[in-house]
Amino acid sequence: MISFPVYLDNHSTTRVDPLVLEAMLPYFTENYGNASSKSHEFGWKAEASVDLARKLIARLLKCEPRDIIFTSGATESVNLAIKGTAETHSAKGNHIITTVIEHEAVLDSCKNLERKGFDVTYVKVNESGIVDPKDIADAITDKTILVSVMYVNNEIGTIQPIKEIAKICKSKKILFHTDATQAVGKIPIDLSKLGIDMMSFSSHKMYGPKGVGALYKTGKLPRVRIAPQIDGGAQEKGLRAGTLNVPGIVGLGKACDIAAKELENEAIRISLLRDRLYHGIISAVKGVRVNGDTVKRIPGNLNISIEGIDADSLMISMKEVAVSTGSACSSEAVEPSHVLSAIGLDKGLMRSTIRFGIGRFNTLEEIEYVIKKISEKVTYLRSISPSNNGNKQKKGEYAEV
Repeated sequence: MISFPVYLDNHSTTRVDPLVLEAMLPYFTENYGNASSKSHEFGWKAEASVDLARKLIARLLKCEPRDIIFTSGATESVNLAIKGTAETHSAKGNHIITTVIEHEAVLDSCKNLERKGFDVTYVKVNESGIVDPKDIADAITDKTILVSVMYVNNEIGTIQPIKEIAKICKSKKILFHTDATQAVGKIPIDLSKLGIDMMSFSSHKMYGPKGVGALYKTGKLPRVRIAPQIDGGAQEKGLRAGTLNVPGIVGLGKACDIAAKELENEAIRISLLRDRLYHGIISAVKGVRVNGDTVKRIPGNLNISIEGIDADSLMISMKEVAVSTGSACSSEAVEPSHVLSAIGLDKGLMRSTIRFGIGRFNTLEEIEYVIKKISEKVTYLRSISPSNNGNKQKKGEYAEV
């Protein structure tokens, strides 16, 4: 079955799962109490629903419920982790390490701190978009207080060596934060074994509602100290002031509950759809390059450059298919993707890059339709191009998962 337009932009946001919506609805019109209201049943029910959501999230991530701090989303969680750490540890040092391919939430937080006198090192990645843990270790100084490396890149889908980086940080007694927005609910994460101090993520990337997310902050000793970035209340152990978004938190909890049960089988199914999309495209279109690592990537990501094609023109020509040219959070920017630039693509290939995000509700029929449309539109656009010089870079090969 095909539902038009075909939605293949699941890295920017996902459809709310019907089971998630069903779980949320009573908290808008029936159980609408404030979770901070301790004097009546409405507040008690709201508080109990928040407690249950913490447990469901903790079950998925294999951590303690008390280590989950609710926020408005990953961007706020990232700001709280990075700026909050900088504020509480400035007496120890002023050096932070991150990578050149981070999401803007991390990069802009670091730039903000640079304006306040902090020193930030931006570690490079290889042509597959993966950072070498040794480069992280080499960047550490006696002033380093925090390392922040994303778990999965939002554009090219590469999975970073998080456990190895966490081990390095632990040995140096440096805090480690990871932006796991594109990882939670898509690949297995065991916080009891990874050694991560802080982890940010959002609900709307994993079939939950927008406007809610969380920061995991380990409760293990020695305790991680971060300064709150929003004043006005003592919610979330004093780390995040503001009335809790109870319906959203319930939705996030339910989304994690579904992921805990379905993640393994869903990853297999989505991987097969992605592989079919890739092989279908390269069998019909010449000059296709895969961006990112061909093995260490999340199941639903396919990022390709099609030689001799302007990606914006391709998207306009097939309005019945929703895809992206890069990060949704930076789609209004005119600058080339900093991620694609970091892995060595020239401007021509960057302009010809399409990101497909395959998700839970996509079907094989939709994938076959998109293959057909890509083939038709690329052939047409190349035929009307005044010059089709292409690029000299080799076509990427993609390994089936």
